[in-house]
Amino acid sequence: MLPRVRPLLRFSLPLPPPMAPPISSRAAAATLPIVSLAAAPHSPSAFKSNIPSTAFAPPAFFTTRCFHAGVVKKIVPGVCAAAAGGQREYRKVRRRATAKSKQKELELSVSICIEEDLPDNDSEILSIAELLRLNVPMALKLALDGLKDSRCKTRDTTISDVGGYESIELSVMLCNDSFIRKLNKEWRGEDSATDVLSMSQHVPRLNLPILMLGDIVISVETAARQAEERGHTLLDEILILMVHGLLHLLGFDHEISDEAETEMEKEEEILLKSLGWTGKGLIQSAYDSCEKANSDSAILGDRKKEGSLRFYKPKFKYIFCDMDGTLLNSKSQLSTTNANALKEAMSRGVKVVIATGKARPAVINILKTAGLADKDGIVLEASPGVFLQGLLVYGRQGREIFRRNLDPGVCREAEVMPSVEDLIAAADIQKMLFIDTADRVATELRPYWSEAAGELANVVQAVPHMLEIVPVGTSKGSGIQILLDHLGVKAEEIMAIGDGENDIEMLQLAALGIALSNGVEKTKAVADVIGVSNDEDGVADAIYRYAF
Repeated sequence: MLPRVRPLLRFSLPLPPPMAPPISSRAAAATLPIVSLAAAPHSPSAFKSNIPSTAFAPPAFFTTRCFHAGVVKKIVPGVCAAAAGGQREYRKVRRRATAKSKQKELELSVSICIEEDLPDNDSEILSIAELLRLNVPMALKLALDGLKDSRCKTRDTTISDVGGYESIELSVMLCNDSFIRKLNKEWRGEDSATDVLSMSQHVPRLNLPILMLGDIVISVETAARQAEERGHTLLDEILILMVHGLLHLLGFDHEISDEAETEMEKEEEILLKSLGWTGKGLIQSAYDSCEKANSDSAILGDRKKEGSLRFYKPKFKYIFCDMDGTLLNSKSQLSTTNANALKEAMSRGVKVVIATGKARPAVINILKTAGLADKDGIVLEASPGVFLQGLLVYGRQGREIFRRNLDPGVCREAEVMPSVEDLIAAADIQKMLFIDTADRVATELRPYWSEAAGELANVVQAVPHMLEIVPVGTSKGSGIQILLDHLGVKAEEIMAIGDGENDIEMLQLAALGIALSNGVEKTKAVADVIGVSNDEDGVADAIYRYAF
């Protein structure tokens, strides 16, 4: 089972006299996890696996925290009873059936666990744990009471003799998508995240006084998405998933037949109503989601939603983002949606660094209006950044760590006034800009400077109406590499978003390079992913879809 801890709630319930022990045994099937696929209610049942029960043991990759009376404690992984029951030194007892036995009390031991990678001290997660602490034992009692009224043979007959046990153990774990994906891969051979997994740990042949009912594992990330899609709270969705997982542990399986599905759906509604929920259960919600997905042409796919990133673990330490044509729309404006996405990413510990052809003061002025240039912003005098196409790089505390100037000979080639020599003598020139119509830049300026610059400079075109002459061998990509070396960050830890020709090296360097759909073909050709356009909040879409 999942790590066993001191129960959150223990109480006794009166039960009818014990019945004769069951004669059928489904040990192999009972120890297999049952998966609920909200978007595909008719997926193949996990009961069809041929893997023997003795092959199962919980993956060794996780640690968890136990929620106990509002306190979160770290606990160590437990041992699967199905694989190592003898090592736990349970005493073997003989359960004797007698019609004259007095009523006995059954102890319910319920543990609520929080997987370590979920945010610490998150008030909503703690509220969810408290909700489960109060509702799981009641749901279990109601579900056990309802077993005797069932006519369909859809439950595990090996646990129908509830009166023959002294206690029942059940755990509920809250985790993220990454954790439940690993469980799916380890237990079911499927590399995907699901909303809830039910993993039975009951092994009749061990003949124990304890009914180890099993573990219900719920992904808070998937639950958050489904709650938003279905129009109710995250707490409600967790409650729905808990009830669905509990019924699976008691032998209900909506995947084996239409009759079984109808029965499980009815039982879900009964339990949820008893717990105060008047909405739909998971089975019906799954059908509604499928119908909505089939009729909705604007399916978001893997895109997370605004306000939900706190349940996700970042995939990257840094996001490098271009300005013109990327973060800014075609009117050179920063949208509220893009600004909020950057703030959300930063609130989850992701560093956002601007990599642009603009100078730092110009970037600060633009981002200041969106609250992104203050002490908690992404660009200020004391923050890292890559500017002027990588010719100026600022590191920790905003200290300049790299500067590259243009060869004076290239500057003389553009001389249009007698004072150019004085200008060269008075200041270092890092790049030259030529602004004209897109047609003239393409047909006149670029051909001329591609030849005139020779081996002394590079010609860069970020937008159609502007041509830039920069020192040879420099680019945003080279500037970012200098900054990464300075910060001790690997290229595999960064994601980059751009659109222009000057973003090519940057996208090639990053572990994930995203070119917006409005970008030039050369840039899109080297990108890992093509995102939506800058006028469709492409930066926000990329963050919500790929950064977590």
